Amino acid sequence: MDVEGTGSAEDPWILTTPPGSSEFEAYRDPAADPPALVVQVGATQLRYHLSCVDDLHAMLSEHGDWMLLGNADEQKEAKPDTVEAWGRSAENPVGGWYGLKKGLRGRFGNYVPPVLEALGLAEVEHQARNNRMRAL
Repeated sequence: MDVEGTGSAEDPWILTTPPGSSEFEAYRDPAADPPALVVQVGATQLRYHLSCVDDLHAMLSEHGDWMLLGNADEQKEAKPDTVEAWGRSAENPVGGWYGLKKGLRGRFGNYVPPVLEALGLAEVEHQARNNRMRAL
């Protein structure tokens, strides 16, 4: 996969959502408190705990198979046994939401998987809907 950018604020990754319907930028902000993975979608900025990258890869490696992404806004219930549900579960390493901005904590299954794919840590499907991912 050919990805533009180095993942810094000055040179963000230029990525697309799994269905390929929208482009967004993402970068690491290790100096933020807490350290963040910053996702810029138009005028909207979402932030996730930076540890989500390694934590999601570890969970998928342990899972050992494809997992549905289950993308959902914060206000909507996440489908069980999906990447989205794990990204807000009390059972994950941060004990809840990886999203850092109240009201914009969802969409974990939409914006974090392409980052793992860009880093060569995961394979992500790119269908119109019901996409899955697995660790590499």
